[in-house]
Amino acid sequence: MSPATWPRDNPLEERLLHVDPRLGRLRDGRIADLPTLLLPGDLLVVNDGATLPASLRGATEGGAPVEVRLIGELAEGRYSALLFGAGDWHTRTEDRPAPPALGPGDVVRFGDDLLAAVERVSAASPRLVEIAFRERGAPLWSALYRRGRPIQYAYVAAPLEIWHTQTRYASRPLCAELPSAGRPLVWSLLLDLIRRGVRVASLTHAAGISSTGDPALDALLPLPERFDIPEETVSAVREAKAAGRRVIAVGTTVTRALEGCAAQHGGELRAGPGVTDLVLHHGFRPRVVDGLLTGVHDPTESHFRLLEAFAPAELLHRANAHAEQAGYLCHEFGDSYLVLS
Repeated sequence: MSPATWPRDNPLEERLLHVDPRLGRLRDGRIADLPTLLLPGDLLVVNDGATLPASLRGATEGGAPVEVRLIGELAEGRYSALLFGAGDWHTRTEDRPAPPALGPGDVVRFGDDLLAAVERVSAASPRLVEIAFRERGAPLWSALYRRGRPIQYAYVAAPLEIWHTQTRYASRPLCAELPSAGRPLVWSLLLDLIRRGVRVASLTHAAGISSTGDPALDALLPLPERFDIPEETVSAVREAKAAGRRVIAVGTTVTRALEGCAAQHGGELRAGPGVTDLVLHHGFRPRVVDGLLTGVHDPTESHFRLLEAFAPAELLHRANAHAEQAGYLCHEFGDSYLVLS
């Protein structure tokens, strides 16, 4: 399937494939049709995490080039990160050279105003590390936004600016990459949903990276990720469930936050921050989420396998074959599926 190589001008005209697991039916539409596919009282939950400029190009003390891609914040000034060698996003991740060997105490400089030291190297791969920045607070955030760029991949046509990688309702900058399922939800569409009686709630989930270029590391994705669920969202979910209405997650990040939280508390959703290592799969039975709006992805990707928690593999493969034949576009700027009975 062909990737979308750049954000499109009118998200409402992007394609939407409704995948109905109960009826085994596929129906073509547009994002603008979403209000007609949801019912009054349904609850749509979005991820309001903003995307960081998480790609930092620097050099070791010996001058070797290294790209550091921030994965997630561990504590103030400390991040899990993925290392790449020379080159940049123009080269496919799987073709990038290995980074220089780094161990605890080694330093990477990103100019004269930003420095990070390696604190820990993962047993899973020497490319997966934990780093601590010298800077803290406002100086760190200022330097990150001066030096960093959005993470992007070789199929994208040109360098991305930070505003290309934000949803309309983005707030706290916690995401390594764009929580792309919400990208086409423009304000006019959200207001139309609300006018029709669909409720909209939010949570914050620190969306991680989608690809490392290393099959062994990719098999570990998604890594544990932070989330924060407001009390208002917990109440909205409870009210929807009590009324027999559907809860629709906008993306797998929202799904992981809601289902991961419920799994940690005996099936009960609780407000507050947390970390989830939940991996959705075909044997997983959702307790909170009834369906999801998600981007179109290739069936070889881990993201596609997560959808098997909501629809049979046979139907998903049929949907993918239909989407490919019909010219749907994939990846973060691509078209969408609504998996909902």
